[in-house]
Order: sequence, then structure tokens, then C-alpha cells
Amino acid sequence: MDYHPISTIFPLMEGEALDKLTQDIAENGLREPIVLLDGKILDGRNRYLACQKAAIKPEFTTYCGDSPLRYVLSLNLRRRHLTSSELSTVAVEALPWLEEEARERQAEQARRNQPQADNQKVAMLPPIEKAKARDQAAALVAGTSGRQVSSAKAIKAKSPELYKEVQTGKLSIQQAERELRREEAIRVVSLPDAKYRVLYADPPWSYGNTKSEGSTEQRDHYPTMPLADICALPVAERCEPHAVLFLWVTSPILEESFQVVKAWGFKYKASFVWDKIRHNLGHYNSVRHEFLLICTRGSCHPDVPELIDSVQSIERTEHSRKPEEFRQIIDRLYPHGKRLELFAREAHEGWDTFGFEVP
Repeated sequence: MDYHPISTIFPLMEGEALDKLTQDIAENGLREPIVLLDGKILDGRNRYLACQKAAIKPEFTTYCGDSPLRYVLSLNLRRRHLTSSELSTVAVEALPWLEEEARERQAEQARRNQPQADNQKVAMLPPIEKAKARDQAAALVAGTSGRQVSSAKAIKAKSPELYKEVQTGKLSIQQAERELRREEAIRVVSLPDAKYRVLYADPPWSYGNTKSEGSTEQRDHYPTMPLADICALPVAERCEPHAVLFLWVTSPILEESFQVVKAWGFKYKASFVWDKIRHNLGHYNSVRHEFLLICTRGSCHPDVPELIDSVQSIERTEHSRKPEEFRQIIDRLYPHGKRLELFAREAHEGWDTFGFEVP
């Protein structure tokens, strides 16, 4: 049986949720009949599928109201417990129907004001205000805002796959926007086509945080990358046979960082510790340091015999920005060879850069 387009405003149940509904109908029968409009299912797509799975003959009734959109919204919003992100996608799906209703009201008003108005005059009515329709959709759904509806609509236009994840509650709007920023950032940058002896990297590690909507984390400050994507960068192809890599990493991601070291063709040798002086709260201790791993490819001892203190106490400044003193240390130890900074924030004399923020 076909579905009425309005019925598709809410996504179908999947997996365990549909299985539970099927079991309930198999044991207790169909409590609510399936509602039809113009011979198509207006409300009850999930019940219809569950009846098919349970081999139970469904019951039908016909919708007789004057606002099928509001009817479907009212029923489903009472049945389901949706996040504000999911509600925003419901509002996005309701938008075309609200705009159609507004056009019909405009046309009816024009006919009442001008009984002789022809189709051409009705067609010349002013366009529906998109922002107003957006806010109406948010108010009708409740639990979301016009701004969130606009964000959800933009996600749908840019990435139907991510939008589907938001629709089904697998991602929040905030998480989907972060993923879009990451994808867009990755598309617009590429590694320089050269061979380098000295590399300096501060990867945008993804920590797999599952914080609530509205809270901040690494991805709010810069586009993060999954570990697999960082490993996949063709860094090894851009290195001389004998090269050195200085790699920033924090304690929570220390173990995973060695996958990157190996994927890029290097071996771990030693490390510097940045003592930030000021503390940050951690899950296991009060964190005040980061590691700068020293890794080599082939044979690449420092060019000068200077042994610099492995612990550097420098007060931290803005989020994720590393002290310039560490670049100076690298330049002192390795004054020779072509050099590349990966994931750079800004350009530096004598260094080629690969990064999302370099002008």
C-alpha cells in the first residue's frame, strides 16, 4: 500500500523498535486502526509494517479532518520521545506543507477580496516568507527553534546521509555540523608536493566524546578527524628517507598516536613534555601537560649536539595553541633540511604548511 507524502514527515521505525511493535501487535492485536487519506496511509506506516511482519490483517479508517499535517504531527509528537535535533528534522519535513497551506490561504483571501480574480492574479501573490514558515514549523513541532530548523535544512541540502543520521537520532545537529565542517575542511586542503626532512604535526584528534547538546569539546574549536583519516594522509610519500617527526599528543590519545607514527613511516624515539603550569580537569587526574613525540625515519639524529631539557614549563594560552618555543627548539636541533608543518594554524618563515586555518 502507498504512503501519503505527509506520513513520511516522521522516519519509519527500524530494528528493535519495530520488533517490539510487531511483538505487541502479535500478542494484543492492532489497538489503533491505520488511517487513510485518498486511499494512502496517512498515519500508521509502522503499524502497517508490523501487521505484515506479524501476519495480522490490518484495520483501516478514513481521515475526515481539514488539516492532515497537524493531525499527523499531533499524533506522532505524543507517541514519540524525540530530541530537539530530531524535532528539527520533523519541522524541516513539515515546511513544504506549511508553505502550501499558506499559499492556499493567500489564494483564498485573494478570491474573497477579488471575486473576479483570475488564475494569473492569484499566481502573482507575494511569495511565502521562508523565515516565517521556518518559525511556524518550529512552533508547531515545539521543542526546537527556527534557528535549529534552518540548521537541519542546511544539513539536508549539503549531506542527505548526515541528515538521515540526525532524523534517526544517531547524531545531533551539532554533531552533524561538526562533521560537515570536517569534511569541507579536508576537501579544501592537500599536502604540498615535495620531500621533507623535518615534520611538525598537531593533529586534530577526535576523542570520541559523547557530550550532551550544547556542551563544548575539541570539535567546537576546530574540525577534528577520525584516527583512520589521520593515518591515511600520504605523509610517508612526502618524507625524505632520513627524516624526523615531532608529533603533539595528549595523554588520552597517546596509545592511538603510535598508529599514526607507524602509518606515516616513523618510529618513536623520545619525547618532550609541555608543562602548561595551569591545570585542566581530567577523568583520572588533574592534567597540566602534553607530549611532543620525537620520531624518526631512517637515521636522523639532531644536527647539533645540544641536549635540551625534556620538560618545558610554559603557561598555556588559547585552546590547543602550542607555544612557539617548541618550534624554536626544533629549528635549533634540526637547522638543515626542508620542513613541513601539518595542521598548521598560520604560516611561518622557512616552513611549508598543511592546515585548515592557514590563510
